[in-house]
Amino acid sequence: MGVRSVAVTDAAIDRIKGMIIAGELAPGDRLPKEADLAERLGLSRNSLREAVRALALINVLDVRQGDGTYVTSLEPRLLLDALSFVVDFHRDDTVLQFFQVRRILEPAATAMAATTMSDADIAELRKILDALPANPSIEQLVANDIEFHQRIAEGSGNAVLCSLIESLSGPTTRARVWRGLTQENAPSKTLDQHYAIYEAIAARQPEVAQAWATVHIAGVEEWLRQAL
Repeated sequence: MGVRSVAVTDAAIDRIKGMIIAGELAPGDRLPKEADLAERLGLSRNSLREAVRALALINVLDVRQGDGTYVTSLEPRLLLDALSFVVDFHRDDTVLQFFQVRRILEPAATAMAATTMSDADIAELRKILDALPANPSIEQLVANDIEFHQRIAEGSGNAVLCSLIESLSGPTTRARVWRGLTQENAPSKTLDQHYAIYEAIAARQPEVAQAWATVHIAGVEEWLRQAL
């Protein structure tokens, strides 16, 4: 695709985006027929087709074979899937930077969860911790760790924040496994901190919950900084 073709496609993307932002196309709406939309936007059908393909890749549009093209729900989780895809290309030497971002986002989500999580969701959080066997394997511990933090992120009540945190879980999982295998007392330290975070959330103490979450993530980050 030449430079001019890319520019024309970008213009087509901007025009469809403009229709969505202006409310001319709402989540779940079906796009007009290709010929009609191309004429309306002053585009060639080829450039419109390229724009639709690009917007489908980032989950803004949903192309249904034989049924037409629709605007998706535009929910944060859906739109941030593209971020997860990009994050998967991280290199080992950037994993520390992912932890630094987690240290900014997760304590904030944990503080929010302490005020917004329902009593039933907090009880589920305790069940997740209690579900671990007495001497869990590193794989069991990490899986439990991921579920615990995911439930807290969801409990923040902020779908964008939750999706951003989830998108960071991939690059940091291997580091958590590595730490669990190599650092003495890492599993018990992780569990103790998880229970401390849970207790603060259950007590509806956002500042305490935020502090424990910061300590928890900073501990892994500091270990990783020394190990790299």
